[in-house]
Amino acid sequence: MFTSPPHTESIRALIVARNPFARVGLSTLLAQQLGVQVVGESAPDSDLSTQIERAQPNALLWDLDWEADSAALAALGAESPPVLALLSDAAFVSEAWAGGALGLLPRSAEPARIAAALAAVVQHLTVLDPSLAATLLPARAPLPEEALTSREREVLSLLSEGLANKNIGLRLGISENTVKFHVNAIMGKLGAQSRTEAVVRAARLGLIAL
Repeated sequence: MFTSPPHTESIRALIVARNPFARVGLSTLLAQQLGVQVVGESAPDSDLSTQIERAQPNALLWDLDWEADSAALAALGAESPPVLALLSDAAFVSEAWAGGALGLLPRSAEPARIAAALAAVVQHLTVLDPSLAATLLPARAPLPEEALTSREREVLSLLSEGLANKNIGLRLGISENTVKFHVNAIMGKLGAQSRTEAVVRAARLGLIAL
């Protein structure tokens, strides 16, 4: 069974990729990023559970480019570390998302962006590249920024940081009930069913940057 390691500033990443050159390349890139430690490499069709138990990562960086890899991702247990998937093709977006990946980035993402996304998924925050998020969400007419009030835009920005209502209220100097009111208004205007979906839709519309 995977057990989260003690809290540390370092991200303990296990690289998962079918191509051995991809594993080496990703390990080399991440080795140059502060706060990221590569604790192992694995192919998706190897004994991944054993590798996770041995290396004790707190995040998996998965280079997902085969349909079979999506099945291996979906087979991970609920107690496995959060997964940041790098996708070579938008066709894999739905499968990676359904398989439980918490973050989705294109394979061309810069190393610093990958490191930042790993830091987010370690905190169990969702990371979706806008170009990939569009595949998951139905087409929608652009929402003019003016449709959100200035206060709603402030709340939305803090939502994207993963803050709870109470913390948003403390940051803005308003009550938790007022924050709930603004969150509900934001979700209604964006046509979202959850806070996470609201953030994804806002990123897709260019209202915020993830």
